[in-house]
Amino acid sequence: MEALLIDDGGDRLSVQLNRPAVRNAIDQQTIDELHDVCHLLEKEPRILILSGAGGVFASGADIAQLRERRRDDALAGINSTLFARIARLPMPVIAALDGYALGGGAELAYAADFRIGTPSLRIGNPETGLGILAAAGATWRLRELVGEPLAKEILLAGRILGAEEALAARLITEIHPAETLLNAAHALGDRIAKQDPLATRITKSVFHAPAEAHPVIDQLAQGILFESGAKFDRMQAFLDRKKK
Repeated sequence: MEALLIDDGGDRLSVQLNRPAVRNAIDQQTIDELHDVCHLLEKEPRILILSGAGGVFASGADIAQLRERRRDDALAGINSTLFARIARLPMPVIAALDGYALGGGAELAYAADFRIGTPSLRIGNPETGLGILAAAGATWRLRELVGEPLAKEILLAGRILGAEEALAARLITEIHPAETLLNAAHALGDRIAKQDPLATRITKSVFHAPAEAHPVIDQLAQGILFESGAKFDRMQAFLDRKKK
């Protein structure tokens, strides 16, 4: 890996964008290496923690590369394909956001299941100021996350949210000092890791299923979990604790 720093923590993988000289701008190398991470986590489902080196999550796409892209590159969905893959990972994804999370960096964060930040966080999508649109998920994920009025301010009027604004909008759920941000991300990872992994995976899949799939998919998923050994073991342990 050249664009990423990876730490294997057993039940989780910590991945840090590592191009601090360009504020972790997302280039083709970063995309390719994140695809490799996805391949690993699809084969061996674990929690993913995403962060950025140098006090920045990701300042956006690499403009030098973006400037040269043409119609066929847009139709290939270079960033959107990756971010959709990250959103579909079997286990939860945590984005730990420091400094800038702009453009493609913001869209990468939107693809995560959880976002936490530092007081210096600046998050938004200034793409229209560059003559393009935020085409890697922001035009629909952001509306789901913060609602239509604020999403339109961000996408159409270039509004950049500070940490407190992002927290008030529930775009992030926690604010921590930069020096403890990763500790907070791992604390959240610890809470997730205490749950049954299979139940967590299936719950994430059911949560993201289309509306028309419910309630049938919920019932089928529950049927699988009702037969799992973990269900019997965990419920018996709960009953045993109540007897004490």
